[in-house]
Amino acid sequence: MFKFLFGNKASAPEIKRETQRETLVRAQREINEILATLSPKPKITLYPEEGTFTIELPEQMPDEAKALPAPKPATPPEPPKTS
Repeated sequence: MFKFLFGNKASAPEIKRETQRETLVRAQREINEILATLSPKPKITLYPEEGTFTIELPEQMPDEAKALPAPKPATPPEPPKTS
C-alpha cells in the first residue's frame, strides 16, 4: 500500500564496505598524489614503534599563496577629546 511512498526495500543498493587494506591503499595513494605536487616538500617523520607518521607542512601552502591576505582587524574609533 505504501510502496509508492517508501519504495521497495528489496531494490535498495548494496553498499560494499571497504576493507582495512583497501582503505590504507586508497589513503596512501591520495597522500602520495598530494605530496608529489607540493614544493617545497614537507618533512615526513616515521614512528615505527607506534606505527604512525607525521607530516610537517610549510607555513604557507602553495594554494594559500594565491588567496587574498586576511583583512586587518578593525580598530575601535577613538572617543572624542573634550577640552
